[in-house]
Amino acid sequence: QVKVEESGGGLVQAGGSLRLSCAVSGFSSRIYFVDWYRQAPGKERELVASILNGDRTEYTEDVKGRFTISGGSAKNTWYLQMNSLRPEDTAVYYCKPTRLKFGQGTQVTVSS
Repeated sequence: QVKVEESGGGLVQAGGSLRLSCAVSGFSSRIYFVDWYRQAPGKERELVASILNGDRTEYTEDVKGRFTISGGSAKNTWYLQMNSLRPEDTAVYYCKPTRLKFGQGTQVTVSS
Protein backbone atom coordinates (compact mmCIF):
# COMPACT_ATOMS: atom_id res chain seq x y z
CA GLN A 1 0.00 0.00 0.00
CA VAL A 2 1.41 3.37 -1.05
CA LYS A 3 1.59 5.88 1.75
CA VAL A 4 2.51 9.56 1.73
CA GLU A 5 3.00 10.91 5.22
CA GLU A 6 3.83 14.46 6.26
CA SER A 7 5.15 15.32 9.71
CA GLY A 8 6.95 18.05 11.60
CA GLY A 9 4.25 20.64 11.94
CA GLY A 10 3.43 22.44 15.14
CA LEU A 11 2.98 25.74 16.90
CA VAL A 12 5.80 28.27 16.63
CA GLN A 13 6.22 31.97 17.28
CA ALA A 14 6.73 34.41 14.45
CA GLY A 15 10.36 34.40 13.39
CA GLY A 16 10.79 30.77 14.36
CA SER A 17 11.56 27.70 12.27
CA LEU A 18 10.09 24.31 11.51
CA ARG A 19 11.24 21.43 9.36
CA LEU A 20 8.55 19.40 7.64
CA SER A 21 9.13 15.89 6.38
CA CYS A 22 7.40 13.89 3.67
CA ALA A 23 7.96 10.15 3.67
CA VAL A 24 6.76 7.87 0.89
CA SER A 25 6.48 4.15 1.46
CA GLY A 26 5.19 1.21 -0.54
CA PHE A 27 6.10 2.77 -3.90
CA SER A 28 8.86 1.08 -5.86
CA SER A 29 9.29 3.48 -8.79
CA ARG A 30 11.63 6.42 -8.64
CA ILE A 31 9.99 9.74 -7.74
CA TYR A 32 11.45 12.61 -9.74
CA PHE A 33 9.22 15.50 -8.77
CA VAL A 34 7.75 16.56 -5.44
CA ASP A 35 5.66 19.60 -4.55
CA TRP A 36 4.79 21.09 -1.19
CA TYR A 37 1.41 22.80 -0.99
CA ARG A 38 -0.39 24.60 1.80
CA GLN A 39 -3.98 25.46 2.54
CA ALA A 40 -4.94 28.17 4.97
CA PRO A 41 -8.43 28.33 6.51
CA GLY A 42 -10.96 29.60 3.98
CA LYS A 43 -8.42 29.66 1.16
CA GLU A 44 -7.55 27.43 -1.76
CA ARG A 45 -4.61 25.10 -1.67
CA GLU A 46 -1.53 26.80 -3.09
CA LEU A 47 1.80 25.56 -4.37
CA VAL A 48 4.70 26.57 -2.13
CA ALA A 49 7.79 24.78 -3.40
CA SER A 50 8.89 22.12 -5.89
CA ILE A 51 11.93 19.95 -6.36
CA LEU A 52 12.99 18.03 -9.46
CA ASN A 53 15.52 15.22 -9.40
CA GLY A 54 16.62 16.19 -5.93
CA ASP A 55 18.37 19.40 -6.94
CA ARG A 56 16.33 21.74 -9.15
CA THR A 57 14.04 23.81 -6.95
CA GLU A 58 11.34 26.44 -7.36
CA TYR A 59 9.46 28.55 -4.83
CA THR A 60 6.47 30.80 -4.76
CA GLU A 61 7.54 34.40 -4.36
CA ASP A 62 6.14 34.67 -0.85
CA VAL A 63 8.53 32.06 0.60
CA LYS A 64 11.68 32.69 -1.41
CA GLY A 65 14.67 33.14 0.87
CA ARG A 66 12.80 31.70 3.84
CA PHE A 67 11.88 28.14 2.81
CA THR A 68 14.14 25.42 1.43
CA ILE A 69 12.95 22.22 -0.19
CA SER A 70 15.28 19.22 -0.23
CA GLY A 71 15.40 15.45 -0.33
CA GLY A 72 15.27 12.78 -2.96
CA SER A 73 14.32 9.30 -4.03
CA ALA A 74 17.33 7.66 -2.38
CA LYS A 75 15.41 7.62 0.88
CA ASN A 76 12.01 8.55 -0.54
CA THR A 77 11.93 11.41 1.92
CA TRP A 78 11.63 15.11 1.24
CA TYR A 79 11.82 18.11 3.51
CA LEU A 80 10.63 21.67 3.74
CA GLN A 81 12.81 23.80 6.00
CA MET A 82 10.85 26.89 6.99
CA ASN A 83 12.64 29.82 8.58
CA SER A 84 11.52 33.32 9.56
CA LEU A 85 7.97 32.09 9.84
CA ARG A 86 5.13 34.59 9.73
CA PRO A 87 1.55 34.33 10.99
CA GLU A 88 0.38 34.25 7.37
CA ASP A 89 2.31 30.99 6.89
CA THR A 90 -0.27 29.31 9.12
CA ALA A 91 -1.83 26.48 7.10
CA VAL A 92 -2.00 22.75 6.62
CA TYR A 93 1.02 21.73 4.58
CA TYR A 94 0.81 18.86 2.10
CA CYS A 95 3.36 16.89 0.18
CA LYS A 96 2.53 15.83 -3.40
CA PRO A 97 4.94 13.43 -5.08
CA THR A 98 4.36 13.01 -8.80
CA ARG A 99 1.81 10.32 -9.68
CA LEU A 100 0.78 9.94 -6.04
CA LYS A 101 -2.03 11.44 -4.00
CA PHE A 102 -1.69 14.11 -1.35
CA GLY A 103 -0.90 12.97 2.17
CA GLN A 104 -3.04 13.90 5.16
CA GLY A 105 -1.07 17.06 5.76
CA THR A 106 0.59 18.56 8.81
CA GLN A 107 -0.67 21.66 10.61
CA VAL A 108 1.65 24.65 10.95
CA THR A 109 0.52 27.45 13.23
CA VAL A 110 2.56 30.62 13.60
CA SER A 111 1.62 32.94 16.45
CA SER A 112 2.32 36.66 16.39
